[in-house]
Amino acid sequence: MIGDVLTTSLLFELLRERYPSAQLDYLINASTQAVVAHHPFIDRVWLFTSEIETSKKAANTFQKEIVAEKYDVVIDVYAKLRSALLTKATKAQKRISYFKWYTQHMYTHTVKPALTSHKDEGLAIENRVLLMEPLLGAVSEIPRPKIYLQTAELDAAKKVLQEKKIPRESPLFMIGVLGSGPEKTYPLPYMATLLDAIVADTNAQLLFNYIPKQQAKVDDLISLCAKTTRQHIYKDVYGNDLREFLALTAHCDALIGNEGGAVNMAKALDIPTFSIFAPWILKEAWNSYEGDGTHRSVHLKDFYPG
Repeated sequence: MIGDVLTTSLLFELLRERYPSAQLDYLINASTQAVVAHHPFIDRVWLFTSEIETSKKAANTFQKEIVAEKYDVVIDVYAKLRSALLTKATKAQKRISYFKWYTQHMYTHTVKPALTSHKDEGLAIENRVLLMEPLLGAVSEIPRPKIYLQTAELDAAKKVLQEKKIPRESPLFMIGVLGSGPEKTYPLPYMATLLDAIVADTNAQLLFNYIPKQQAKVDDLISLCAKTTRQHIYKDVYGNDLREFLALTAHCDALIGNEGGAVNMAKALDIPTFSIFAPWILKEAWNSYEGDGTHRSVHLKDFYPG
């Protein structure tokens, strides 16, 4: 979900360029707010909370507040039934989303997403930009998603690294050790082998991207690593929240690990990435910006095309 919200945020730069004085608002899941904080092209963020998701009363109140804004244009990137109903309720003059036979009547304009990618941005970005065509026509130059960190955030992260006395004469890598779920997580024995190879080849220092409730899994991974590798792992250096993770990542030389939101965030911070796709994920959708070699990824089908 974080990757979706971050990727969609690039549309605001396109809209601001064409409509410099427009009010541009973004409705997102509350848990993803950190990736669009301080975004210069977003005027207001509507937060879809767990209460709104589970309480009919809260949902009705939320919908009334949005309808009261009297938006001229609503772009439904989520394209699910719930968001389609909300879009229709706004009665905006232009209501744009992807074509689906069961929701098309709720919009004034629909586009059919591409099935194959023809650009370095990848399908996830290409298909979002297609939603701009009813407003902007064909878009030739696509901006990259960006995350906007404040100087104080970067300074605080730098101070943490200094206090932990992490050597900076060798590379510093952020490791995405776990996916968003078991089905998106590279098996820990294989990840340990990868980390052993990274340390042996580069002498890098390693930070892990995880949250405290994942501590047991992280400990399992570390136990599988070679003794030398363990000496390069700083498992107690991690972000207490998403913004802290972003600031730490901004000081790293690369992010390596499971494909997911962390990879998208690193790309938005202009940090090189190497990501491992789960076999069931469509690589062409999310392997963005790999043309110049700054970002690389692997998928099972790269080795077993059949």
